[in-house]
Amino acid sequence: MTKYTLPPMRPEKVVCPNSACGASGRIGVHSHKERRYICHACKCTFADTTGTLLYGLKHPIALVLVVLTLLAYGCPIPAIVAAFELDERTVADWQLKAGRHARQVQEQLVCQGQVDVGQVQADELYTTTQAGAVWVATAMSVFSRLWLWGAVGWTRDQALITPVIQHVRAAAQVGQPILFAVDGFKAYVTTILKVFRDPMRSGKPGRPRLVIWPELHIVQVVKQRVGRRLSSITRRLAYGCMARAEELMQRTQVECGRINTAYIERLNATLRTWMPALVRRTRTPSGARERLEGAMFWTGCVYNFCHVHATLAGTPAMAADLTDHRWSIEELIRYRCQRE
Repeated sequence: MTKYTLPPMRPEKVVCPNSACGASGRIGVHSHKERRYICHACKCTFADTTGTLLYGLKHPIALVLVVLTLLAYGCPIPAIVAAFELDERTVADWQLKAGRHARQVQEQLVCQGQVDVGQVQADELYTTTQAGAVWVATAMSVFSRLWLWGAVGWTRDQALITPVIQHVRAAAQVGQPILFAVDGFKAYVTTILKVFRDPMRSGKPGRPRLVIWPELHIVQVVKQRVGRRLSSITRRLAYGCMARAEELMQRTQVECGRINTAYIERLNATLRTWMPALVRRTRTPSGARERLEGAMFWTGCVYNFCHVHATLAGTPAMAADLTDHRWSIEELIRYRCQRE
């Protein structure tokens, strides 16, 4: 392993982790040797890794970076254990912490109403874990290839779909037109129409009436199969205007054609490639729903901020104007999430 050099300390980019203070711009270096900062507002000192994924880890930072990079791109935990002589529980714990951190990054950077999502495609995939069969639901913005959110559940029902659609709503710019391209699962239409509503206040007493977004369009792409062969594809308008939906499709798809769910299916294929627990007929099934969820968020966040997409000039987060550069794995790990 090459020698790892710690990045320079940057007090100008640090915010005081003390919840009662939260000062910025008044942070100084307390000790270069111990890599500690000092807040001149509340006089408290704190470590360079405070508020990051690396805080409290006893292993070298370089080793943690390598392991988390391998985990993000599909290396099975048993291979990492054999290569670096680590305890399997240690590696699994790092992946779980990385997943929780990535979930916060998604909520605080992606799901803040700043994304012009345009066309959203949503789909589910099925896998088997040691705890039983599991469904994974995901959604993405087609134009930027940005992974918006994912959820893990035991059954394919409305409870699985709801958190995904809610976070799509949290990420979307209010007032911008949205086209949803989904499969024939009826829970999508019900959930989308329930989530994408705003109160219309009339000044009269009582609860205001909820009105669906005016530029919301939903198209279901239903595939019919005979055995394993695809026999036909039917596109039906579930809500909105088909002509307007076609316009949004042409504006957001690089490869013009017809409304489809091909982009989210490709993303799900990427998740299957990068997450060993999702590979069909795998010998490394996920041990628990929480660990599968953690792996999903870590892989999805790395895909958004660190992975340069083949059809884009940068990462999906750059295409969505959420950042101006490609993040390194270390930058993602060291990102300080705001405390809730």
